[in-house]
Amino acid sequence: MRPTKTGATAVPSLPDRDARDAALRELKEFRVDFRACLTRWGDELFEAVDAVLCADGPVRDLAGLSLVPEHSRSHGSVQRTVNDGKIDLDRLNWSFALRDLPRGPGGGIVLAVDVTLWPRPDANTSDQRTFCHTYGRAEGTHEMIPGWAYSIVAALTGGPTSWTAPLDAYRLRPGDHVQQRTAHQLREVVTKIVALGRWREGDEPIRIVADRGYDGPYLAHQLADLPVEVCVRMRGDRVLYRDPPAQGGVGPKGGRPRRHGSRFEFHTPDTWGRPLHERTHELDTYGHVRVRCFERLHVKLNRQTVWEHHPEPERVRLGLRDGDREEFGVPVVR
Repeated sequence: MRPTKTGATAVPSLPDRDARDAALRELKEFRVDFRACLTRWGDELFEAVDAVLCADGPVRDLAGLSLVPEHSRSHGSVQRTVNDGKIDLDRLNWSFALRDLPRGPGGGIVLAVDVTLWPRPDANTSDQRTFCHTYGRAEGTHEMIPGWAYSIVAALTGGPTSWTAPLDAYRLRPGDHVQQRTAHQLREVVTKIVALGRWREGDEPIRIVADRGYDGPYLAHQLADLPVEVCVRMRGDRVLYRDPPAQGGVGPKGGRPRRHGSRFEFHTPDTWGRPLHERTHELDTYGHVRVRCFERLHVKLNRQTVWEHHPEPERVRLGLRDGDREEFGVPVVR
């Protein structure tokens, strides 16, 4: 307490003890995780990092670290640590990325995947450039520019914000198949989330969202053994199929039983039929919103690219939700 000019006594605000204890616990957990990432000469590396953080000024040489009180070893051990120490970079990256994993609406985990481009047309010595599709300045124009394409997986939050938490980035190489690489990348991210305890049995499935250009049925099929739901926007010219008649009827000219039923054409509402569920809403931001849900639809596999070795009798079933606003429709496959 201290007196003021008016003679009153001012009491300094006391810190929230619970918040302080929670911060200390989080710091302790982080330091334990960080120490576990140092696989060789771990104690020496740990003290060297503490010395760098606690030094009064910039660290200009390794020997100077031994003069910092937090470093209790000789300057020779610093040299040996730098030369022979090892860090599990993969574990370190995930320890940082998943420490404060954002949550989407309802508290579930929502992952978004997309490709971002880094045009490098003048970097002739840059290795493994690919042709990147970019839009020109004029409307309706596009260009193919040499550069690097990165597949990025980020965790999304709820509410009106554009902030995301990037979790993983992979630079696509020439010859990489985007769909296969994306499925592999998503599998690694989800596996890490589960292994580090950010998702537990009984939690909501991890939702994966992607824009059109991604093969939603393929991603859902490849990740079927993981606790995920795949939600991908599909192009407006796609065609899905219903199941064939129960008796597997043949065509008008005979032949083998039909494998596909009637067509479900995105651009032809007359082919949609009656939706399984339908809801309408009035939102302040978007106005009138109508959502329709369809089920038991499947794609016709073309035996090309990622579906080349898929067993023919098996169907990849989809659930279709069509969000129809006054401005545009948003068909989504999950």
